[in-house]
This record gives sequence, structure tokens and C-alpha cells, in this order.
Amino acid sequence: MPPHSPSAAGVPDEGDERSVPPVRQALSDSVYERIKAMVMDHEIAPGARVGIESLARALKVSPTPVREALARLESDGLVVKRALSGYRATELLTRQGLEELFEMRLLLEPRAAALAAANATEAQLDGLERIVEEMQVQPSPNGRYASYRDFAALDQRFHEAIGQAAHRPLLADAVERLHAHLHIFRLSNVVGAGGPTVAEHERIVRAVLRRSPERAAEAMMEHLARSMERQRDDGDGPAPASSIR
Repeated sequence: MPPHSPSAAGVPDEGDERSVPPVRQALSDSVYERIKAMVMDHEIAPGARVGIESLARALKVSPTPVREALARLESDGLVVKRALSGYRATELLTRQGLEELFEMRLLLEPRAAALAAANATEAQLDGLERIVEEMQVQPSPNGRYASYRDFAALDQRFHEAIGQAAHRPLLADAVERLHAHLHIFRLSNVVGAGGPTVAEHERIVRAVLRRSPERAAEAMMEHLARSMERQRDDGDGPAPASSIR
């Protein structure tokens, strides 16, 4: 083995999460969740500059885990990095942006549900059922991000699991890259939406379990349409991003 190789020197291989010391990984995850909550709750205002040094001081950590957290948040679509100006929180979806997001979801996710009904493995079917069971015991979205974080994460896991069960990697990747749930919950966590969301997910799972592509696609389309209506009914829809600060 070459004497200067990373592993020979005891340095973790870059990108190998298994080689990251547990304490450092725990700190990185904690800082990521704390900054994510600040963005979701608009403590960091949409469009505002995100200063690494100021965040490190506020969170009483070194700049390194803050940089790592911001890189993860950039992949989530919650911050953007611009040359010479550093990171900024992304703007909120406008009404048009929300419509376009659901338009994309309606193109992708009913097809994914239909393919999942045809192609899901038994293990994937079990996984979908477990996610719905976990969602049933979560509190409904209400208040600050900390109160609905787990529900939102399960919601996202459910839709991504449908994409994976379709056994179409490009389709699954497209569903995941939308980061739809983060953007929607950041815009407005609709009070009381938990019950209807779980019931709609159950209907999708039943159709997938019955190996009925048509019913699965129909159930997903209905879920997305109702989700969009809940957004519209929440204060007559989102305000333009420029007016929300």
C-alpha cells in the first residue's frame, strides 16, 4: 500500500460515511438539522444570505460542520451557493411555482405508483406498509418545524419508496430530486392535513398491494390533487415569494 494513501495515514476516504468518526458525524447531523429548522421556520428569511462564520458563532461550533450542513442543504434545494456571495436561502415557491411543482408530480408519481403495483418486491411492499403505520402515530403538521419534522420525513420517504418500487431508476431519481415535501412544508404546513394524507397514502398502498396499476395511479392522482387543494385552501394559496419575509 502506498505510504501516502489516505487509509495508510489513518485519514478517512472522502465520501465514505462509514469512515467518519461517530462523534463528528453526530455533530454534523445535529448542525444540519438545526440550520434546516432555521430555514424551514424562516428564522433565516427566504432569499437571505447565510453566513458561515455567523452561524458557527450562533451555534457554538466550528465553521466545518456548518459548511458540511450547507452543502447538504444545497442538495435539498433549501440554500443556493453563488459565486462571490456565498450561500443564500432559496426563495419560497410562488403560486406559479407551486402549480408547476404539482404539474411535475402529476406527470411522474401516478406512473411510479402504477409501476410499483406491477414491480414492487415483497420487501418493498412491507416497507410501504411500515411507513404508513409510522405516519399513523405521528402528530398532524402544526406549528414549527420541530413539531412536524418526523411526519414530513415520513411523507417524503413514502413517495420516494413508491419511486424506488417502480424499478425505474431515472423515474425514482426524478421524484427524489423534486424535494417536493421540503418546499411545500416550508411554504405552509397545513394544519390538520395529517389525517387526510395518511388515509390517501393507505389507499395508494392498498392498490399497490393488490397489484392494480390502474387503481394505484388513480389513488396517487387523487392524493396529489387533494394535497394541492389543501394548499390552495390554506389562506387562499401562497403569497408571492417576494412578499414573504
